[in-house]
Amino acid sequence: MATPGPDLLALDFDGVICDGLKEYFQTSWLAYCKLWPDTDPVAPAGVAERFYQLRPVIETGWEMPLLLRAILEKIESERIFAEWPTLSHQLLAISGFSTQQLTTTVDGMRDEWIERDLPGWLAVHRFYPGVIESLRRWEGDAQLRAVIITTKASRFVLELLGQAGLVWPAADLFGKDIRQPKSHTLAQLLAAGYRRIWFVEDRFATLRGVQQLPDLQTVGLFLAAWGYNTASERQQAENDSRIRLLPLRAFGSADFGEWQAVD
Repeated sequence: MATPGPDLLALDFDGVICDGLKEYFQTSWLAYCKLWPDTDPVAPAGVAERFYQLRPVIETGWEMPLLLRAILEKIESERIFAEWPTLSHQLLAISGFSTQQLTTTVDGMRDEWIERDLPGWLAVHRFYPGVIESLRRWEGDAQLRAVIITTKASRFVLELLGQAGLVWPAADLFGKDIRQPKSHTLAQLLAAGYRRIWFVEDRFATLRGVQQLPDLQTVGLFLAAWGYNTASERQQAENDSRIRLLPLRAFGSADFGEWQAVD
């Protein structure tokens, strides 16, 4: 028997739909230099590479300048991976900044970049192969609602999708602007009457958090194997009874049976 598909498909943006890793670093570095103005505007050798390696620990944008702080202070990668939730708040307290100040600075640098050089900003992003075609197919499916749930500001998501020729409905985008965890949004969608929700996310810790909530036990959970996660996290997903490791090939398929969801 074919696996029934979802009636609502919830998708993360960064690391699932779009790869903006280079933009993340460049925007974060601009923000870092503004927050710590004595910083040399040219990033030291190796900093970008470590940032790319450590990107999986980031949940939301305010953490990015603090990750750079940790890198520049030569905190070991093993410690960052193991202790980031605690370490990030320690670095925040030492910095004297608030999460809102960090968020405003990061988003402000991004806005300035877009205003100054929109083609350059767009050029450091890429959509994963086949994803835009899948989004168009799902948007045209009367039996399925596809939504994007992201910690990125909605205006940036709409700008990127628009440049790809996709006009995404505002009602189907839950960005940072709504100021609530992804789990709350999923709970609201369940309460709205959707019975088979599948959630695709590249951050393993986020899926673990959803997995532990009693009210969200019916939500199908998928780790995007092509996104910002580690080999260890992908192995954990393969061994998990509920979280499924989803390859990009299956994600782009018109047959939801290839996703091998757990009912």
